[in-house]
Amino acid sequence: MALISQWLDALRADPYQAAEALGVVTGLIYVLLILRRNRWGWVAGGISSTCYVAIAAHAQLPMQSVLQAYYVVMAVYGWISWTRNAKEQDGRIFRWPLRRHLLAIALILAVSVLSAQLLAAETRAAWPLLDSLTTWTSFLATWLVARSVLENWCYWIAADLIMVFLFLRQGYVPTAGLFTSYIIVALFGFRAWLQRYRQQQP
Repeated sequence: MALISQWLDALRADPYQAAEALGVVTGLIYVLLILRRNRWGWVAGGISSTCYVAIAAHAQLPMQSVLQAYYVVMAVYGWISWTRNAKEQDGRIFRWPLRRHLLAIALILAVSVLSAQLLAAETRAAWPLLDSLTTWTSFLATWLVARSVLENWCYWIAADLIMVFLFLRQGYVPTAGLFTSYIIVALFGFRAWLQRYRQQQP
């Protein structure tokens, strides 16, 4: 109870700082549970993303705010998809062929340039191109997680490296630390999912 009371006091004093603290904690829980293929990670991820919708908007990163709202929706989809996968396919992990990844990367780059131009012209976005690039990369990565595709971890590593830079430059040091930890966890996540993928092969 004392911890909750302290958090409520912090929320009243500085809502963005309190939301960031909650977002960091639930974000870490999310990625650790997803690494273990525990569907409760989607619940933690939904809470974390709800916090970061407001934080990203306050940091003048509009695409990140849109991305976090997308995460909230994908948390619901991820829960449903993983529940179905566990029942029908015993938690099977899939892979994409190289040509599909090359097409995906080309589309991400093209859409990022277009949305960056729009942001630069219509908003006060601090880093329109990098903001767009991480947003569209993360859109794809989240969908790949929900679909249990192994290579999602590679996209996360690329996006998280950029997001560490973005949040550091905007003064959100704990959040930059969170994304640094995401990179480390993603490396372990790729290894764990790869081992499971190899075990399921005939």
